[in-house]
Amino acid sequence: MKQRSGIQVMARLIGLVKPLTGYMVLAILMGLIGNLCASFITIFGAYAVLNVLGFFVPFTLQTLFVSVAAFAVLRAALRYGEQTCNHFIAFKLLALIRDRVFQALRRLCPAKLEGRDKGDLVSVITADIELLEVFYAHTISPAAIAALFTAVMVLFIGTYNPVLGMIALAAYLTVGVLIPFVTSRQGGDDGMRFRQKAGELSGFVLESLRGLSETLQYGQGGSRLAEMNAKTDALSEDESRLKKTAGFNQAMTQSVMILFDLAMLFTSAALYRSGSVGFAGVVIPTVALMSSFGPTAALAGLGSMLQNTFAAGSRVLDILDETPVTEEVTGKAPIGFEGAGTSEVSFAYGDEMILDGISVNIPKGSVIGINGRSGSGKSTLLKLLMRFWEADSGDVKISGTDIGEINTKDLRSMQSYVTQETHLFHDSIRNNLRIARLDATDAQIEEACRKASIHDFIESLPDGYDSQAGELGDSLSGGERQRIGLARAFLHDAPLMLLDEPTSNLDSLNEGVILKSLNEERGDRTVVLVSHRLSTMRTADRIVSVENGRIS
Repeated sequence: MKQRSGIQVMARLIGLVKPLTGYMVLAILMGLIGNLCASFITIFGAYAVLNVLGFFVPFTLQTLFVSVAAFAVLRAALRYGEQTCNHFIAFKLLALIRDRVFQALRRLCPAKLEGRDKGDLVSVITADIELLEVFYAHTISPAAIAALFTAVMVLFIGTYNPVLGMIALAAYLTVGVLIPFVTSRQGGDDGMRFRQKAGELSGFVLESLRGLSETLQYGQGGSRLAEMNAKTDALSEDESRLKKTAGFNQAMTQSVMILFDLAMLFTSAALYRSGSVGFAGVVIPTVALMSSFGPTAALAGLGSMLQNTFAAGSRVLDILDETPVTEEVTGKAPIGFEGAGTSEVSFAYGDEMILDGISVNIPKGSVIGINGRSGSGKSTLLKLLMRFWEADSGDVKISGTDIGEINTKDLRSMQSYVTQETHLFHDSIRNNLRIARLDATDAQIEEACRKASIHDFIESLPDGYDSQAGELGDSLSGGERQRIGLARAFLHDAPLMLLDEPTSNLDSLNEGVILKSLNEERGDRTVVLVSHRLSTMRTADRIVSVENGRIS
């Protein structure tokens, strides 16, 4: 995870507001005028009291009362407008950020997401992005409003005496800048730790739900619950520290405001005794300061909250800034499929060598079998052909062109890839199949399912193809999910079919039906068939044995 300061995170997050600058300016203007209206309701009230007591004020009593009524109405309308603009900006930006995060995940998938904690990713996409609403709706425009409001009030109070204006400036800076800074420094990395532990707990709960059957079967419910409680307690301790920091921040803010109010009162009284100001110069500056801490106090309250917000923002930026293993290729001339192959390809996951000098020729229209024990690098070879990963050395080519020079969209259209574990979405079987070809007709879907020996089973279900697959396909067996994966490949109808253990979860009868379909439907289709089963290899034109990352 990249280490960023709060200022760096804030600058990046503010940069995202650029498309909505107009709304932000409008929110700032309405907030400034609205807060001035709120303060001057009290100030004009003080003027009215002075008027009644016989002191000179520059307004008539009628003007003061009309103005106070107008300020009250304006304050309500402008506050509503400001909040509407801020929340429109916030929720619009949250939608844009989620869109950018999903685009980033698409770029990073699958290489950079293999082994990532899915629960933690869900936490970033949901809770962390949602927390940014605090920043966009309650931080950016309030900070700008507080700065402009401070300038106006310092000038107003300073008209009575420059010393009083300096006291007001010191008060606003202490409450709006110094206290949030001290609070943020006091909290340290508590916000980041809290967000990380929240993500870890989310991942643990998700994993526990998925493994519930195994947990119950082996009597590990107690230990699993104890571990979950321990993680929850640790998270609660971090949250408690954040709450204590927030409480300290609030207490300090209130105390400082009272001290500055007293400082303004005593200083103006001293100036009155020395003849530097009149009686209005005591009452109005003191009342003005007392009634004008709203905008800066709002910033003071953000000091502790922003730790959490910036931590969440940093986790979101980590995903947006992550560099994919393979960049998407566009702008190249389209090519047709005329065969594939690898030449002296080597590849390692970190320091672990998986493939070492692998050369495989895959002529168009052939069925090439890749045989070998588990962990020998068979699946990795298919991932390199799919360009999920880049080879460390050697060449991976399709139609004589390096796959790094083929448009990613064209590459995907030329390939059908069936993995050992077929992922099904919580949707109907029909929609799960249609992922392979969005414009497929019902007849084409059924034909693909017949080739995969799954049509009769689907028709036997109460709702047929409209039956729900369940979460992660839990309503279907492993073999049924695998055959749906094969049906997707048939439906996609790509010239190069990459099959990774396509019959590992099937019995001999269904394996025979599928292999027969492959033979009958192969036409010009090229098939790379990875399996450790010798029975599956019988359909191959040529078998390549891989052992310890090398062809044997």
